Amino acid sequence: ITDNNYIREINKEYRNIDAPTDVISFALEDNMEYNLPMFRVLGDIYISIDKVKSQALEFGHSELREFAFLTIHGLLHLLGYDHMDENEEKIMFSLQEVILNEYGIKREK
Repeated sequence: ITDNNYIREINKEYRNIDAPTDVISFALEDNMEYNLPMFRVLGDIYISIDKVKSQALEFGHSELREFAFLTIHGLLHLLGYDHMDENEEKIMFSLQEVILNEYGIKREK
């Protein structure tokens, strides 16, 4: 968990985007096709607490819901999901909602 200043530095260094973002994931493994031990480190997830707060207000839900959404979003990236095209986005965002609903984390405040 970091702030906008630090996540902006990371975003600039690794994605050449000089702006803060809400979540960035760095997978340790690019190829998930082979069998590895069940318990392993997948990578790192950075979440801007400043973005959690501002986006919760913007989208009209709790900070808990926003933090959970970003955590799941980052984790799905580590598991190989992406949203570079419309179909990928539909799959990934649908899965995010399924997971949030399973944990009873709703949009309302």
